[in-house]
Order: sequence, then structure tokens, then C-alpha cells
Amino acid sequence: MSPELISILVLVVVFVIATTRSVNMGALAFAAAFGVGTLVADLDADGIFAGFPGDLFVVLVGVTYLFAIARANGTTDWLVHASVRLVRGRVALIPWVMFALTGALTAIGAVSPAAVAIVAPIALSFATRYGISPLLMGTMVVHGAQAGGFSPISIYGSIVNGIVEREKLPGSEVGLFFASLVANLLIAAVLFAVLGGRKLWAQGAVPDGGDADGTGGGGGRGDAKTTEGTAGTGSDSGTGTGTASSPGPTAVAVRPEPGAGGGLGGTVLNPARIATLVALVALVVAVLGFDLDAGLTAVTLAVVLSTAWPDDSRRAVGEIAWSTVLLICGVLTYVGVLEEMGTITWAGEGVGGIGVPLLAAVLLCYIGAIVSAFASSVGIMGALIPLAVPFLAQGEIGAVGMVAALAVSATVVDVSPFSTNGALVLAAAPDVDRDRFFRQLMVYGGIVVAVVPALVWLVLVVPGFG
Repeated sequence: MSPELISILVLVVVFVIATTRSVNMGALAFAAAFGVGTLVADLDADGIFAGFPGDLFVVLVGVTYLFAIARANGTTDWLVHASVRLVRGRVALIPWVMFALTGALTAIGAVSPAAVAIVAPIALSFATRYGISPLLMGTMVVHGAQAGGFSPISIYGSIVNGIVEREKLPGSEVGLFFASLVANLLIAAVLFAVLGGRKLWAQGAVPDGGDADGTGGGGGRGDAKTTEGTAGTGSDSGTGTGTASSPGPTAVAVRPEPGAGGGLGGTVLNPARIATLVALVALVVAVLGFDLDAGLTAVTLAVVLSTAWPDDSRRAVGEIAWSTVLLICGVLTYVGVLEEMGTITWAGEGVGGIGVPLLAAVLLCYIGAIVSAFASSVGIMGALIPLAVPFLAQGEIGAVGMVAALAVSATVVDVSPFSTNGALVLAAAPDVDRDRFFRQLMVYGGIVVAVVPALVWLVLVVPGFG
């Protein structure tokens, strides 16, 4: 048995054990990386750790640390109220606002994970407050980022168009952009319909936070009102992050500001919240305007806020999604071992050698989707497009359609909890059962991997575009 095949079988075993025994998959993946790297690939510790995603580790820690502080001091509550007012109480519009926001950020040049890191914590805090499915909100954010991800001035678009030019293939920058935009928009529409969007439309408008809690309510009770007149039972943790339980997705929870004795609660801007909002704006400007690292910037801003308001941030470090950090870093370290020992290239070359161009094309789309669900989307596109050159040169497959199909297949799967975007969504979701949410993202990611490559192949490759 070849080393490459052994490494793939070990990955399957890791999935099976993690699923059936409830062991953290990241810990299993670290053990697998050690075993396969040492015994099969003849790698030393440095070779194994070469695949450790240090940049993603800092992004996950930094962003969840910063937004844990924002939740503790009530800033995310204020943002939720502001979002409701923006759409005049139509909660059903918020997922689409988040979709459009992340799409706009990536279209003008933001790296997809940076856009998701900025938007996802706010979006998922809103989902928790108003009983919207976190799976719906999280996937809308990720698909929004990918919808704008291939504009001619975007990072992904520039990279793919550069590869196409370097390989001397026919290309269409506009065609690539619209292929990704339409694909993600259609997926978002299906998700919205399936995951509760129709009920949100039927719910109509809800009162915004300022109107709902009133000005003369009793202090600190965390009362909740619903649009159906059914009261939920609130809980106040003393840090402004208490949540309200409710019988259905129409709950509108209102958390008074701790110690305020009633009043507007989460709708009032105090110095800590103003500083946190400034920090969030600074994060956006630093990442998008100056190309600074999102993780290091977030950690720095979080430290500044912690120093100024230690009481608000005392428990924030404990709220960093450490189990998610372990899971993602472990799996990606193992994927790094696979890349180091040539397993990814081995699989791609095996498919590229198939003599039937259309069959090779669909298999390359599937390889792009499967590998990208665990690794760098840009990296896999950079590897697969050159592999497609030999049969594209034969003229039986349209280059424009094939490149677009590979690009969509390799990025639409970023909803996987093992990808950077999916990991950020998983880490950003407050007050959820993370194990359950992880399984939901994994199942949905599996559905996308199984279905989307075949569909884009059928629509973009079979007709022979380009």
C-alpha cells in the first residue's frame, strides 16, 4: 500500500473515531500527524509542525477574544439594536444584510476570512438574540463572502486571473465573478427558505431594542417580549451577556445594562462601548486599508480594552473558543503532513491522467471541493488549474467554464468547519451547543461537497464555455 493511500485511510479513521467516540477531532488529528509523519512520511517534528496554521490560530484567538469583550460590555447588544432599526424591525432582512456586507467587503479587496472574522460575530450575536438559526446566519455570512470573492479587484479574483494568464489560458474576469456570485446567491436563497427564512418573513416587524424594553422597566430583570405576546424567561449574568429563553424563533430579548436599575440597557452608549466600537472600526481599517494581520490586530485591540476596563474583560479569555482552536489547528496540521508527503499532488495527478476530459473535469472539481474543505482554497486552485491545462489544451473542454467551475467548487465549501471561514463562524457563535453546531456545519459542508461540484460542472463545463 502506498504511503499516500495510507495517509488518506488514516484521515478516514480520524473522522470515524471522532464521530463515534466524541473525541476532539483536532487532538486525534495531531496524534495522526505525529504517527503518519514519523512512521510513513519520515518527517521530523519540524516537518510535522510546518503544517501548523499559526496565522489561523492567532486569528481564531484574537477575534474571539475581542468579541468576547464586546459581548461582555454590551457592545454587540447595541449593534443588534442598531441593525434592527436599520431594517425597520424586519428581522428577516438581517441575514441578507450580512450576506451583502461580507460580499461587498470581499468584492473591494478584503480577504475572505478577514471579512468573515469582522461580520460573523455580530451576525451570530444577532441570531442568538432573535432566535434565528445560527446555521442560517453563519452560512449566509460565508456565502456572502464568496459571492463577492471573485470580483476583478478582489484577492481571489486577482489570483485566479493571474494563474490563468500565466498558463496562457483564455479567461473572463467578469464571467468568473458572476459564476461565483450567482452560485452563492442561489445557495443562500435555498438556505433562507429551508432554515426558517419564511417564518421570519411571516413574523413581520418587531420592536427595536429601545422601544421594546421601555424606560421605566424594573432594573436588571432581563425581561423578554415576543411578537406573539408570549413571555420568555431572561437571565442576566451580571456582565451584559445574559440570554433569554423563549418558546420559538420570534423571541425578542432585551437585556438591561447591569446595575443601571432599568432604562435603555443595551441601547445606551457608555465609554466602554464607544471604545469597543472604535476598536472594531480600527480592526476593519487595519485589515482592509493597511493589510495588517486580522488576528494580531484583534489581540492588540483586545489587550487595550482589557487594560482600560478590566472588569468587563476579566472572563473574556475563558470565552475564547479553545476547543474550536484545537480542532481546526489539529486537522490542518494533518493536512499539512499530507501536502508535505505529496498526497494532494498524487491524487490530482491521478485524476489528470484520465483520458476522458469531461470525467477528469468533474473529478478535479470534486478534488478541489474535498481538499479545500480542509485546506487553503487559493492553494488548491493554484494547484488544480495547472493540472487541468493538458486536457484544456486539447480543446474539448472550455477553459473559461472549467476555471470558473474549479473556482466555485474550491471556495463554496468554505462553510466547512475545518476551513478558515467555517472555523470563524463556529468560534463566533455565542450561547450555542458547539458540538451540535459543529456537526451541523460538517453535515452541511458535506452536502455542499457532494452536490455543488456536479452542478457547476453540468452548468459551466459541459456546455463548453470559453
